[in-house]
Amino acid sequence: MSSKSQPSSNPMASLWNSYNDQTSNRLKFIDSFLVYLMLSGIVQFAYCVLVTSFPYNAFLSGFSSTVGQFVLAASLRSQVNPANKDEFKEVSPERAFADFALGSIVLHFFVYNFLG
Repeated sequence: MSSKSQPSSNPMASLWNSYNDQTSNRLKFIDSFLVYLMLSGIVQFAYCVLVTSFPYNAFLSGFSSTVGQFVLAASLRSQVNPANKDEFKEVSPERAFADFALGSIVLHFFVYNFLG
């Protein structure tokens, strides 16, 4: 018998199987980018706490860049999610991506200028 026909007693396995079966590849790609940004921010913060925060502007720029990019990507995910179609009726996936790209350019412009 295949493992998909048997109900799993492990809730995490059940959640993972449901996520893999019901989530589109587009959303999985955005989710993987969100995980990367989260891990990048954690590594930067841990480095600042454990090793050094010198130069502090570099830490603030890098950390705010990952946090800002995470917020923009989470917004993109919510706009392209088919389950949220009622909330974002007038926003096409192409427009959502264009907003994400423009927001990313503006964010990184400010981050670059903050570095000095």
